[in-house]
Amino acid sequence: MIMTSTNADVVDIASKLIACPSVTPARGEVFAVLESLLLPLGFTVDRFVTGEAPDGPVENLIAWRTTGAGPHFAFAGHLDVVPPGNGWTSDPFTPDIRGDLLHGRGAVDMKGAIAAFVAALADIPGDLPGTISLIITGDEEGPAVYGTLALMERMAAHGLRPDLCLVGEPTSSQRLGDVIKIGRRGSVNMWIKVDGVQGHVAYPHLADNPIPRLVRLLSAIEAEVLDQGTDWFQPSNIEITDIEVGNTATNVIPAAAHARISIRFNDQHSGASLIDRITAIAAAEKGVVTAKISGEPFLTKPGALSGLVADAIRDVTGVEAELSTSGGTSDARFLSRLCPVVEFGLNNATMHKLDEAVGIDDLKDLTRIYALVVRRALGG
Repeated sequence: MIMTSTNADVVDIASKLIACPSVTPARGEVFAVLESLLLPLGFTVDRFVTGEAPDGPVENLIAWRTTGAGPHFAFAGHLDVVPPGNGWTSDPFTPDIRGDLLHGRGAVDMKGAIAAFVAALADIPGDLPGTISLIITGDEEGPAVYGTLALMERMAAHGLRPDLCLVGEPTSSQRLGDVIKIGRRGSVNMWIKVDGVQGHVAYPHLADNPIPRLVRLLSAIEAEVLDQGTDWFQPSNIEITDIEVGNTATNVIPAAAHARISIRFNDQHSGASLIDRITAIAAAEKGVVTAKISGEPFLTKPGALSGLVADAIRDVTGVEAELSTSGGTSDARFLSRLCPVVEFGLNNATMHKLDEAVGIDDLKDLTRIYALVVRRALGG
């Protein structure tokens, strides 16, 4: 295994970030802390707030350092966290070391990974030609309307376009380094409304009950087989997530019935094609569909970038990483439009849970892995 130095205290950096409450959308103090860590390292930092209610305002940060002509390697992540909930053993925003674990909201998802990347910068020679950038949003856990998409627009305005990008999402499953995400399925939610004619249940000929039509419609949707999966993706799936009529009377045929479905889909489909497909099924029962695409699928085929990360993991930990596309969506779905992107970070066992915690040894090893990845990506 390769050992690299860890001059910067990754635990201290992670603790400083955890100590800043930053429930999505994050703004203010947590970004000021990150900026204060990057400026002494020679980075140009651009913090900006954008967006309006209900999905904004959101704060984002771009930081970059160029040391000559060469590749541009980007690290992407988010400083916002989900609400901590009640029942923590200690205050969720007071970093607490108990044994070999650092506890606090965001320790795993994903302030710990951001801390590891910042700490890794101390191990990257200053004379390696190229650009290193950080793409950090305050809205990944929320609507993500003014988060990474706004960052991409800001990067374009600065003339920044990475050649390779690593997203620090907590991808590890059983131990650090066992999973690298090379793609994600897309996500689309659809709301279906079937109108009828309200009336008395004793006089059904004077009414039109929408519920049987909605049931038939949902049965037809449930019978759809979208695909059998691919070499890298599991089969796409449709899930019925809500049925609602809201009829409080026992003797009234309702005027309308509603349902909601969610589809997670692989790269054999697009959000638009699935909306068209469900709309056609719904039309047979006079159903109306409205939809929102949360993200399209992406795949970074195994190659230079995934190999670079896998080699660094092996050299530091001895672990052979699995390449996967499992799980939900991430902001990599946006960044994949710019360049090859993969995701790799900490163990995800406690993300979004009470008493979220990261192993201190994992933080140190992740710092070493990130340092190796960047050094090798820049040719060092």
